[in-house]
Amino acid sequence: MSGNRLRVALIFGGRSAEHEVSLRSARSIFEAMDTEKYELMPVLITRQGAWYLRPSAVSSFDDVSSLDEKDRVLFSPDPGYKGFLRIRAGERIAPMPVDVVFPVLHGTYGEDGTLQGLLELADIPYVGCGVLASAVGMDKVVMKVALRDCGLDIAPFVWFLRSHWPRNRAEIREQVSMRRFPVFVKPANLGSSVGISRVADLSGLDSAVELAATYDRKILVEDGIEGRELEVSVIGNDEPTASLPGEVISHSTFYDYQEKYLDDTAELIIPAKLPKAATKRVQDAAIAAFKAVDASGLARVDLFLTPDGRVVTNEINTLPGFTSISMYPKLWEVTGLPYRKLVERLIDLAFERHRDKQQTRTDRNPR
Repeated sequence: MSGNRLRVALIFGGRSAEHEVSLRSARSIFEAMDTEKYELMPVLITRQGAWYLRPSAVSSFDDVSSLDEKDRVLFSPDPGYKGFLRIRAGERIAPMPVDVVFPVLHGTYGEDGTLQGLLELADIPYVGCGVLASAVGMDKVVMKVALRDCGLDIAPFVWFLRSHWPRNRAEIREQVSMRRFPVFVKPANLGSSVGISRVADLSGLDSAVELAATYDRKILVEDGIEGRELEVSVIGNDEPTASLPGEVISHSTFYDYQEKYLDDTAELIIPAKLPKAATKRVQDAAIAAFKAVDASGLARVDLFLTPDGRVVTNEINTLPGFTSISMYPKLWEVTGLPYRKLVERLIDLAFERHRDKQQTRTDRNPR
C-alpha cells in the first residue's frame, strides 16, 4: 500500500485476438478509478507476451507502439515479492509490490485461467474469476456441459478437434447436416465473436470451419436459437446478484465483432422490456450459470428468450468487456450501481475472496 492508497496493477493487452478490446476496456476502467483511493500501475502485455510498465496516464492505453526496454517488468510467482520485478542491465533487481491486480485481458492467455494461475501462485488478490471458472468459461464446450449438468437449458451442439477435420471431413459434414440450420461455427476458446460464422446451409460449413480453426484447436457447431437475445451482468462471490437484463437487437446477420466494436449499429435496450416474471427467470438462470462454473467477482451471461417462453443460456463470459459501450457496466448503471462504484465493488470482492482462501490449509501440521 502506498500511503493510504491501494496500489492497483491494471494488466491489459495480451496475446489474444481481443487485444484491442482489452485496451479500450482498460482505458475506461483507468478513467473511472478514484486516484485518491488507488495508486494505478498500468502494465501492458504485448501481442508477443512481453510485459511493460506504462505511465499512469490515459495515453498509455491509446498508443502502445513506442515501448522502452528499460520499462520491461516481470511478474514473480514468488509470494515473497508480492508483484513485479524490474530488471535492468547493470542494476539490482527492484521489487515492485502491489496490493491487488485488476486483469483486463480478454480471450486467450488472460481470461482462460493462465494469468489467474500465476496470480494464485503469487498469493495476490485479483479481480474476477479464479482458475477453474476462467478455464471452464473460456472453453465453450466444457462450459456448455457444466451448464447443462446444472439443469440449464442450452442450445444443442456438436464439437470436434481441428486435427480431425482433414481426415474426418465427410463424417463431420454428415453429423452437421442433421443439425437445425442456421448453425453457428465457433472456436471453442475465444470471445468477442472473433472467428464465428453463421452458416445457413451445408455449403458454407467448410469455410466457417477453416476460419474457426485458425483461432483454436477445438471447433464448436451450435444450433441457432430463435428468440430475443438477452444479457445479464452478475456480481459477487458466494452470494452473487444479477442486474436487470438488457436486450441486443442486431442489424447484422448476427451480433459479430464488426457490429460490437466497429460499426456500433446494434440496438441495446437497457433494461429489456420484459414482464417481471420473465425478468426473474432470466436473472435466476444467469445466477445459476455463475454458480455452475464456480465463478467469482464478475461475469456476464448471455441468454435467449424463445417465443414459447424458454430461457436458453448461451454462454458465460468471465471477463466481459468494460468499454464505454459494453453491456456489463451499462446494465449495472441502470440497475443502480454506477461505473466507479462498480469498479470499487469488484476490488472489494477481490480482497474478500482472497481472505476466504487464506482459511484453506496447505499443510498437514496440526494447528
